[in-house]
Amino acid sequence: MAESAAAAVAPSAELLEFPKKDKRRMLHAVYRVGDLDRTIQFYTEGLGMKLLRKRDIPDEKYSNAFLGFGPEDSHFVVELTYNYGVTSYDIGTGFGHFAIATEDVYKLVENVRAKGGSVTREPGPVKGGKSVIAFVKDPDGYMFELIQRGPTPEPLCQVMLRVGDLDRAIKFYEKALGMKVLRTIDRPEYKYTLAMMGYADEDKTTVLELTYNYGVTEYTKGNAYAQIAIGTDDVYKSAEVINHVIQEVGGGKITRQPGPLPGINTKITSFLDPDGWKTVLVDNEDFLKELQ
Repeated sequence: MAESAAAAVAPSAELLEFPKKDKRRMLHAVYRVGDLDRTIQFYTEGLGMKLLRKRDIPDEKYSNAFLGFGPEDSHFVVELTYNYGVTSYDIGTGFGHFAIATEDVYKLVENVRAKGGSVTREPGPVKGGKSVIAFVKDPDGYMFELIQRGPTPEPLCQVMLRVGDLDRAIKFYEKALGMKVLRTIDRPEYKYTLAMMGYADEDKTTVLELTYNYGVTEYTKGNAYAQIAIGTDDVYKSAEVINHVIQEVGGGKITRQPGPLPGINTKITSFLDPDGWKTVLVDNEDFLKELQ
């Protein structure tokens, strides 16, 4: 009796395979800033991004700006949120950094410096490797890693988040979101391990960098970084799979059931991963309509 009941609610193999077959792409990262114009100026003049669109919602007392290196229908972008009257936020200890790929890290760092940006790591090769990187900080304290690479279709190439159990996080993002592990790096001398996860090779798309620091199982989230958004062809199927994976890995929760947003009718669902990081899944067709 119990076995037949379990079989009745067990998801089909077809459903569990859906995230891997779905048409998914990382759309944008959402976070809060204390001065929208100041951040737009730094990102466009210092980092070389383009301002793609702005919107002001006086009734809700906030404004948004979308910036990136190409149009939203084909590129990962940042969605900046300014809440009227709020000038500073707590980034917390869990958020790591964004990353930008560039053909000349040294030149970009000098540009950032010239525009008043803070350089927290001077450009140069990584210890024990050949990759040339630098780190800079934006006016709100968000870190950007600058990575020297050849030409790429997606310069805004990473979002780094810290997790308390890397194996659990990898399993969650593989099964719930259909991401692939592109590579893992273990650096015992620095006491961390990281996994690069995404939907295509690192030099062609934006990836999620999950970092585990030895022995650290919890981080503060603060109130600055909000979420990433990912496109899907079916938010309803996606939510079914996520519900199942939440039970399987023993962590995470759905924060918004799948369905259309009031007013704009874009279908979404949102959830927290086992470490409390939020993701919103957005219907692909609705997203394109919204852009138009």
